[in-house]
Parts: sequence; structure tokens; C-alpha cells
Amino acid sequence: MKRTSTPLLGGIEAGGTKFVCAVGYPPDNILALEQFPTTTPLKTLGRTLDFFRSQPRLPDAIGIATFGPVDVRPTSDTFGFITSTPKLGWRNTDLAGFVACSLHVPTAFDTDVNGAAVGEHAWGAGQDIENLLYLSVGTGFGGGAIVGGVPVHGLVHPEMGHLILPRAEGDDFKGHCPFHGPCLEGMASGPAIKARWGIPAESLLPDHIAWEFEAHYLSLAVTNLILTLSPERVIMGGGVMQQEHLFPAIRSRVQSHLNGYVQAYAVLHDIDRYIVPPGLGNHAGVLGAMGLALSL
Repeated sequence: MKRTSTPLLGGIEAGGTKFVCAVGYPPDNILALEQFPTTTPLKTLGRTLDFFRSQPRLPDAIGIATFGPVDVRPTSDTFGFITSTPKLGWRNTDLAGFVACSLHVPTAFDTDVNGAAVGEHAWGAGQDIENLLYLSVGTGFGGGAIVGGVPVHGLVHPEMGHLILPRAEGDDFKGHCPFHGPCLEGMASGPAIKARWGIPAESLLPDHIAWEFEAHYLSLAVTNLILTLSPERVIMGGGVMQQEHLFPAIRSRVQSHLNGYVQAYAVLHDIDRYIVPPGLGNHAGVLGAMGLALSL
């Protein structure tokens, strides 16, 4: 379908487990989409280039939303690099520069969670607000924030997944983060759940004690971030949050932790529409990447 009034956009959701690439006119007219495992940078980025070069024409701009940590400072010599990631083979990879130079297409770059937040703000569960929080609980644990309609950056970028939180009663798990041990990611990410219980999250029954621990850490994180950022909505995605029974457990605990301190109707009386899943579902990441490209 040919269009002349809007740009053809490309998106790369660079996840720790898989890459998702897309071309089209988001959110409703995605012309091509492909996903493949995240292996080595050489193989994975090779498949990424193959995807875009196989299209009838290259996009007018590409957005990259990637796992990290990354360097998002445009004035930095390492802008566009994946930096101190736990995925050792990807450390110091010039992701944005490689894509831009190989395809000769303007390229936007941000974290995967900031990208998802951009997508949700543009087309998903945050369309009606200007300040939101997006948390992804999956292979890693990350958070992105939109404040005043734009993603939050600073010294580097928010690293909400590495908050240090009080342990749940009776929890002696050492944690699974190579940097911080029992931080939020080390206690509540998908790999942490598997390391703790010996089976992946999706194989655990809803009444398993694992979910009590999960609700403990997730609700504390959300509570702290509500108090810090005062988002108008909290959107929670990622593979672990496919366990829909987590949402009511998190909501009730957040209300209990806040204990009436935040006098906002959304928290006190409309929590089911305040802490919500992504409106874009499993496509929040790649659509968010395409949303980043709109800024170019």
C-alpha cells in the first residue's frame, strides 16, 4: 500500500532473548514483521540488515529500542552503544551506528522500555495522558518513563530494574543479578524466577508461593516509583506479566503500601485502570521503536 503523506518507518526491538524488526505505518499498517533469536552481534545484526534490505524499499527512518544499559547521550563518543550489559558478548556494541551506517537511514536510539513507553503513549494505554511509567518484567527488568510527553533521560537513562528493595519475609534467595545480587531484577525477572525455582515462570501454577514473592517485589517497586515520578498511569508488560493473576495482587499491595498517602482518585478508587497491561500487547516494543523514529 503506497502512501505519500506519512513516512515509512522501521523499528528494531532489540531484546535480550529475541529481535523483532518491522516496517510500515504504525500502528495499524505493518507491512512486514520478523522476529529471530538474539545470538551473537554478528549473526543477529546480519539478520537485521537482511530484513530491511529484503523490503521493496528502505524506511525513511528507523528506531531502535534495545536492552541495555546503553549510551543515549547524543554528544557522547559512544552514543548508540550497548555498554555494561550482563550479555557479555554484546558489551560495547555500536548498535545504532552499525545500523545507520549500513543502511544509510536516519536512526533513533533509546532503551527498550523507553521505546515501549513511547509506543504506549502514542497508540496504546497512555494515549490520554502526558506522564506514564512503563515496566517490563521479562528476561530483564526495566522501566521507562514519559514525563511531559517525552522520555526521561539524565546522567544516562533510568535503571528502575536495579532498585534495592526490602526482602520478603522468609526469602533467603541470593539473587540473580551479576552486578547487584538481590536487586529487583535479581529477585523478580524471568531468569531470577527460573534460577530460584528450577523451572520457568510460565510453568509455575498460579497458587505457587513464587507469586507471593513476585507480588511483594513488584508492588514495592511500583509504590516507590509512584512516589518518585507521580505517573498518571502504570503500564506493566513483559513475559512474566503474562501471568494475569499478578495484577490484582500488585494493585492491592500498592494500595496497602501507600496507605492513603497519595490522595488521587486513580490510586484510591480506580486502581484497576491505573495499573494496567500494555494496550499494544506484545507489539509494544517494536511499535515503540517505530515511534522513536517519528522523532527524527
